[in-house]
Amino acid sequence: MRITEKKRSDEERALNRRKQVLDAAAICFKRSGFHGASMAEISKAAGMSTGHIYNYFDNKDAIIIAFVEQNLERVAAILSDLVQREDPLQTMLDNAEKHIGDNLDPGLWVLQLEIFSEAARNPAVAGVLRAADAHLRGELRGIVRRGREQRQLAADDATLDGRIETMIAMYQGMSLRALHNPALDVASVLSSFRLALEPLLLS
Repeated sequence: MRITEKKRSDEERALNRRKQVLDAAAICFKRSGFHGASMAEISKAAGMSTGHIYNYFDNKDAIIIAFVEQNLERVAAILSDLVQREDPLQTMLDNAEKHIGDNLDPGLWVLQLEIFSEAARNPAVAGVLRAADAHLRGELRGIVRRGREQRQLAADDATLDGRIETMIAMYQGMSLRALHNPALDVASVLSSFRLALEPLLLS
């Protein structure tokens, strides 16, 4: 095997191992919480030794930071698609139901709430979370500014900041509503969410 092929194979194996650990950690964190889940529990769920896990993650903080980075990549892909759209604001409205559906999925929000909880008391996790938020917020700001300028709508800093913070709060808040009221009428919420989002984007 050529050196470059071996290197590529080693990198792919390492990525697969990291994913294996993260998949196991997600199960454990959702079941036991960040502090309740031990490295031994994660190693058992991952099917590898604790020592092997430390080849890929220094500690549990590093694992939860990896989840923050995963979410950064997920949202960055959504924003990258918006950048390519001729009318990004209309696309945001058209896709609102899908993205709200994602935020109502316990597979996503249970882990996200665990990350937020840890960030509230762990400066290392908080720093990574805030840096990711600042980056994504900046990308979204540029997209919304372009869309509003195309429509000859107000796009000054105060307007953009207020609208964007409100929209982000609406999306993130859906996870809390799903926790507080698991019996909520999803169809009604999706319809109402779009009604609230439209004037924020288009007025």
